[in-house]
Amino acid sequence: MHAPAERLNGLGTTIFAEMSALALATGSVNLGQGFPDRDGPDSVLEDAIAAIRSGANQYAPARGVPVLRQAVADHQRRFYGLTYDPDTQVLITTGATEAVAAALLAYVEPGDEVIALEPYYDSYAAGIAFAGGRRVPVTLRAPSYRLDLDELRAAVTPRTKVLLINSPHNPTGTVLTDEELRGVRDVAVEHDLIVITDEVYEHLVYDGLRHRPLATYEGMADRTVSISSAGKTFAVTGWKIGWVTGSTEVVTAVTTAKQFLTFTSGTPFQPAVANALALGNDYFDTLRADLQSRRDLLADGLADLGFEVHRPAGTYFITTDIRPLGHTDGIDFCRMLPERAGVVAIPHQVFYDHTTLGRPLVRWAFCKQPALLQEALTRLQKL
Repeated sequence: MHAPAERLNGLGTTIFAEMSALALATGSVNLGQGFPDRDGPDSVLEDAIAAIRSGANQYAPARGVPVLRQAVADHQRRFYGLTYDPDTQVLITTGATEAVAAALLAYVEPGDEVIALEPYYDSYAAGIAFAGGRRVPVTLRAPSYRLDLDELRAAVTPRTKVLLINSPHNPTGTVLTDEELRGVRDVAVEHDLIVITDEVYEHLVYDGLRHRPLATYEGMADRTVSISSAGKTFAVTGWKIGWVTGSTEVVTAVTTAKQFLTFTSGTPFQPAVANALALGNDYFDTLRADLQSRRDLLADGLADLGFEVHRPAGTYFITTDIRPLGHTDGIDFCRMLPERAGVVAIPHQVFYDHTTLGRPLVRWAFCKQPALLQEALTRLQKL
């Protein structure tokens, strides 16, 4: 037997697949994987059905159907004042995960360093490895999870090529402040770095806060690969419709890599997402308020059970420290939890290079119906 390529070392089955399988096997409430237990807006679902019935079932154009590219451009202008040409500065991808991978393949040479905010979504490690790059973590430390700009500056070396920034941040739920974003901008401009920004939780920001894209900052328009997707905002994670916006040069570079990954996908879903992006402000306001109430329900319940709760400013996820309950290892805790309490969560340490920092931390998804969250809390009383 031939050994697989070294770039696959350490990239076994994802923790999400393992824990979701455990949830199925034990009949557990799955607060691990970040998908809603409801469908998106009826009008959006009907639009996809209508597209299928009208014959939109073959390859879409390589950069995405024109109506969706225009809708993405309109969305960026409407919410952030960013102006993009839908023909040359917008690319539709198979979800944000593919967009991040294509951006890394477009800009990272073997041996280049990519600075990523730790803890990081697990596909970042894989994407950097596939591109032949070297991952350099800058840690957001509990309980505040603020970005230490001095640590960011110190991480830059002559081999640094890319900053991979995720805000709102998964798994911590932190939303980078204006000061932090300006600091990222300053480092990128000073060292002439490309910045890949994963903004999939852009509309899931709470407590009156707002997401601000790095591309809106002076000096960032030509060096930022902005990435988002429809899955989280419209509760259609299985559709896998994402997008990239940026300068013509940036989008062309990412397209060059992306076209050899999936070429194109999701043809009937693309016009449906275009209509979703044009929904009124009431949809986005209601979404935020609803998810904030679910966050508070789960956060308060976990705190009542004795967890140290780190209440997030954005995303689908709450982080807790399990040490007040007498546990110290998140992986052991999460593997024990389904059998003992009938609930599934995700251990933080799989998102860290510095695993000791994440060992006592566990992530819980609150993008579920309130009754299911309450059922999980009731089951957790067994602890």
